[in-house]
Parts: sequence; C-alpha cells; structure tokens
Amino acid sequence: MRRLLAYSEPSRANGKTESELLMFALVAALVFIGSFLLAAGTIIGMFGLYHDKIVAALTFEPIPREVPVYRLRISRRRAAPSKRPAAPAFTASVLAA
Repeated sequence: MRRLLAYSEPSRANGKTESELLMFALVAALVFIGSFLLAAGTIIGMFGLYHDKIVAALTFEPIPREVPVYRLRISRRRAAPSKRPAAPAFTASVLAA
C-alpha cells in the first residue's frame, strides 16, 4: 500500500500518476456514496413523514354514488267553465279588410 501512495512518475498516456488516479477514484466513490445515502435518507424520511397519508390513500374506497332518481308530479289545475257567453268569432271577411 505504501508503494501506491508514494510519488511515482506519470505512467498513463494522459500524464496522471497512479496516486492522482487513486485519489480521484476515492473522491468520486465518496461523492457517489454520499449522494446515494442522501437520496435514500430523503426517501425514508418522506415515507416516515407521510406514512399515514400513504396508507389512507392506498386503502381508500370511494363512496358509491347512487344514481339520482327524479320523481316528478305534474298537476294542472283545470279551468272552470265560464258562465258568460263567448265572444263572436272573427270571420274571414273582417280579417281580409
């Protein structure tokens, strides 16, 4: 292990040393693991906060709606027969004039 961390001449085509590549890999791994743990913690935290609402949403059964039934009663009052005589009808000759 001591040999990897010691200074070494550039051994890659891009001019990076093994210790630089090792340090880059270590930092990249820590960033990846940290972001993964942050995402997992956020998911677990949100599940913990909203557990009751999640369970309620999954077990919700909508109230069945009954089809409305309309019962209409139509009542018409009949006119009582008049006791006075009816007015004389117009003839066609009156309207033609």
